[in-house]
Amino acid sequence: MGNDEVEVAVVGGGHNGLIAAAYLARDGHEVAVFERDSVPGGAVSTVERFPGYRVDRGSSAHLMIRHTPIIDELELGRFGLRYLDCDPWAFAPATEDSPAIVFSVDLDATCAHIAAACGDADAHAYRRFVGVWAPRAQAMMRALTHPPTPPSLARAFWGLPDRRGRSGRTAAGTVSQEFLQSGDALLDSWFDDERLKAALAWFGAQSGPPMDQPGTAPMVGFAALMHRRPPGRAIGGSGALTSALISAITHHGGAVHTARAITGLTPTGDSGRATHRWVLTDSTGTTTRARTVIAACHVLTTFDLLEAGGLPASATKRWRREISVGNGIGMAVRIGARALPDYPGLPTDLPPHGVHSGLGLLVSERGHLAAAHGDALAGQLPRRPAVLSMGFSAIDPTLAPEGRHLLTLWSQWQPYRLSGGRSWHDLGSRAADDIISEFDRHAPGFADQIEHVHVQTPDDLHTELGLLGGNVMHVEMSLDQMFAWRPHPDLAGGHIPSLRGLTLAGASMHPGGGVNGASGRLAAAAAAHELCARRWMPRWSR
Repeated sequence: MGNDEVEVAVVGGGHNGLIAAAYLARDGHEVAVFERDSVPGGAVSTVERFPGYRVDRGSSAHLMIRHTPIIDELELGRFGLRYLDCDPWAFAPATEDSPAIVFSVDLDATCAHIAAACGDADAHAYRRFVGVWAPRAQAMMRALTHPPTPPSLARAFWGLPDRRGRSGRTAAGTVSQEFLQSGDALLDSWFDDERLKAALAWFGAQSGPPMDQPGTAPMVGFAALMHRRPPGRAIGGSGALTSALISAITHHGGAVHTARAITGLTPTGDSGRATHRWVLTDSTGTTTRARTVIAACHVLTTFDLLEAGGLPASATKRWRREISVGNGIGMAVRIGARALPDYPGLPTDLPPHGVHSGLGLLVSERGHLAAAHGDALAGQLPRRPAVLSMGFSAIDPTLAPEGRHLLTLWSQWQPYRLSGGRSWHDLGSRAADDIISEFDRHAPGFADQIEHVHVQTPDDLHTELGLLGGNVMHVEMSLDQMFAWRPHPDLAGGHIPSLRGLTLAGASMHPGGGVNGASGRLAAAAAAHELCARRWMPRWSR
């Protein structure tokens, strides 16, 4: 037991909390990160699940952070972070009468594969689609890395042309309509072949919502940006990003404490600029006083800590009721195998690693996705799981022992709360078997190569990683909980009314889930403003 003092305390050692800490430590602030788990990084971490295997606990492909300035600004390459391009970046399975669709960074190669599988008309349409949506996706990334204020959103999106090449006021109505429509409607307006539409819908659905919901079109459109910079695979596992961030923090004098859960957050009532406004208690019996706090854990967990510190439950009751966490998104099956899967119907012009660098979008029609989502809404295991595969040991041999391979199967949708009083303790193995059986449809015989299996049900994601309700995005990524509405209009500015010196961060906040890091960067700017530190303040934070 003891008492400590620190300038900035960061609660939660996920990648957003670590990014916030890295910026502030780099800028000369005294920073300490407190993580409840013995493994830092939250869902951006890698452990040895099987002997000799480096297995991710959460994310595997980093789609967004390489489209932000974070890696360069924090000089994470200097601290050991290395990425491999995932190229090809995705593929859709072959059918009995049509070859697989392979998405490469090379747009010409991608269009050739689409032409072979879907016809020339859709190949030509896809080329036009990328031309229209790549600038829009870049604008979207600009919006996601800035505060969600009307001026910043207007600056990000103003002037984008519509698909006919018109811009300015003439195009505003058409462009805004396409951003607000559903992903399915967008796909129907561009393409004819259902397999191509299903693949792109499944890519877009990795953000969480099904593609029949309004406002999901940009999630499909983000695929166009993969032809400029594809998803990245951190060498050594997803946790390599976390390791680099920790190295940066400690290099600049900060500290990262693991297995040290914060159990209460109490404001001191002292608003002076030079005083410590917050008292943090933790699981080791230590009390820490901090000038400012960045809460980078789940927003509902932050409420719990504030209530443990004396905030009346009535203060957060309305927000708890109005923030939608949802009923889980999916589950993962991590596999150690003697060989990589053999997908039939692949083109012959692939690199030596084949399609294993990419996301296996293992659906052929959107009805498959709709049925799985419908089952999940009813609290049922999907009668036919929708599966996404990742076999990154093909490009990074450090992930598995020599002669062995690591495969991740991600399945949406899988409900956190099961109907009929059933539990994931009883159904987890059955669900994993269903996922492996579905995968074996697309890679016949792979099940015979399996040596190790680790299952992460929605309940496991909830308990192990603090992803409440099994939602890997913290709260729903629906249109009504994005931008200035995330996670609630009262909280979207990153602060809780009447509580000075506390900044909210993490996937609960703008811009949401995924390996993005922008929330941590925004929180660092807000905390710097709170501390009156002018040495690093982006223009948009002033």
